[in-house]
Amino acid sequence: MENKSRIAITIGTMCMLLTCAILIQLTTIKEATKIVGTIYAQQSLKDEVLLWKAKYENLYKEWEKADKKLEETRKIATTDNKKAKELEEELSITNKLLGLTEVTGKGVVVTLADNTETKSKDLDIDIDIRNSLIHAEDIVNIINELNNAGAEAISVNGQRVVSTTSIPCAGTVVTINGVKLSSPFKISAIGNPEVLLGSIIRPEGYLEMITNGGAIGYANKSDNIVVAKYSEALTAKYMKTVK
Repeated sequence: MENKSRIAITIGTMCMLLTCAILIQLTTIKEATKIVGTIYAQQSLKDEVLLWKAKYENLYKEWEKADKKLEETRKIATTDNKKAKELEEELSITNKLLGLTEVTGKGVVVTLADNTETKSKDLDIDIDIRNSLIHAEDIVNIINELNNAGAEAISVNGQRVVSTTSIPCAGTVVTINGVKLSSPFKISAIGNPEVLLGSIIRPEGYLEMITNGGAIGYANKSDNIVVAKYSEALTAKYMKTVK
C-alpha cells in the first residue's frame, strides 16, 4: 500500500512538472511569434515604401523624357512657321513668368541668418531672444518687398517661389516646395538691382527691423543671378476659363 502511494505521488509530481514545462514552452512560442510578426510587419512596410519610391523616381524620369521630347517637337514644328514661332516665344515668356523655366539676370541677393552668438545679456531687456532667429514670416516679408519692387523671379536657397508657394515654419526649419530649409537663407531676386536693393535696405524697412532684433541680414547687388525653375506641377483647382 505504501509503495502504491509513493508511485502515485511520483507520477503526480512528474505530471505537474510536465504540465509546467508545456505551459512555459507555449508562452515562449507565443512571445517568439509576436516578435517575428512585428519584424515581418516592419520589413513589409519598409519594402512597400521602397517600392513606391522606385515607382515615383521612374515616373519622374519618364516625365523628364516626355518634356524633353515635347520641347524638341516644338522646335521642329516652329522651324518654318512664323506664327508658330511667335506663339512659341509667347509661351516661353509665360513659362518664365510662371517659374517653369530656369532664368538668369541681374538683381540682388538677400542673406538672412540666425545669430547664434547672441545672448540675452547682449540685447535690451525688452527684446525677445527669439528675434535673433529667422522665421518664415521674415522670409515672406522680404519676398513681398522684393515683389513690390518689381522682382521678376525669386528663389530661396535654390527653391523657386511662385504664386502658389507657401512657406510654413516648424521651429527653426522652413519648408518651401516640400523641401526643408534652415539658416542661413539666401533669397535671390532678378530685377532692377538699384530698385530692388533700395527697397530692401531703406530706413525702417523690414531688413533693418530684423537686424535691430538681433538676427543677421544684409543685401548685395549681383550681375549674375541664376534662379532655378519650379519643379512641381502648377494646378488650378477652382479657376475656370470664362467662355
